[in-house]
Amino acid sequence: MPAYYPVYLDLTDKRCLVIGGGTVAEDKVSKLKGFGAKISVISPDLTPSLEASAERGELEWHPREYRKGDLHSVFLGIAATNRREVNESIFREAMELGVLMNVVDKPDQCSFIAPSVVRRGEVTLAISTGGASPALARKLREELSACPALEWADLADVLAQARKEVKDRRVAIDRQRWQCAMTPELLRLVQSSRAEEALDTLISNLFDPEAPGLCQRVDRCGPEMCARSLEARD
Repeated sequence: MPAYYPVYLDLTDKRCLVIGGGTVAEDKVSKLKGFGAKISVISPDLTPSLEASAERGELEWHPREYRKGDLHSVFLGIAATNRREVNESIFREAMELGVLMNVVDKPDQCSFIAPSVVRRGEVTLAISTGGASPALARKLREELSACPALEWADLADVLAQARKEVKDRRVAIDRQRWQCAMTPELLRLVQSSRAEEALDTLISNLFDPEAPGLCQRVDRCGPEMCARSLEARD
């Protein structure tokens, strides 16, 4: 079984082609939506949901069978027909053209595999078993979706604003300082819709040597001398 390199793709304005119009293709299209891709579907027939999406202009439908040459100018493709020989032909063309291709339920004919995904705000967790067990990937997704640790994802927007301010000040902040500055208090402020106060608190935690509970030597902050890290080890 191949070892897959985990990566996140920017699909904005990229042509993504799904070949097949059944329930599996419907699931694949639903997962592509919302990422700015230009979605096309090739299939003589579509599920009612896919047909409705085509009518709304959410995808371009080509009502016919796949034929060689369909993958030209395609960035990413998904073969979801119910005919093995057709899927194999699609995969061979993808390999010739260097198109990223996923043949449903055939890991050996995939240049990428679609993970199970957990999303909360700006944070996305992708889970893969390398094709060994989709059921296990789904189980892990369900467990992680309910994990309290995922609440930290709510800080993403405030952290992004703070990161921009740090860059504007042209100051290097040790990554350990960032870790220590992400406190439960900060999370409570964000979850209480007090984002501006949370940003002020975070900036203070990052730069202020008098910030409660944090290292006083901001310029020397680091894992090897962090009081919190030493306490955790003890």
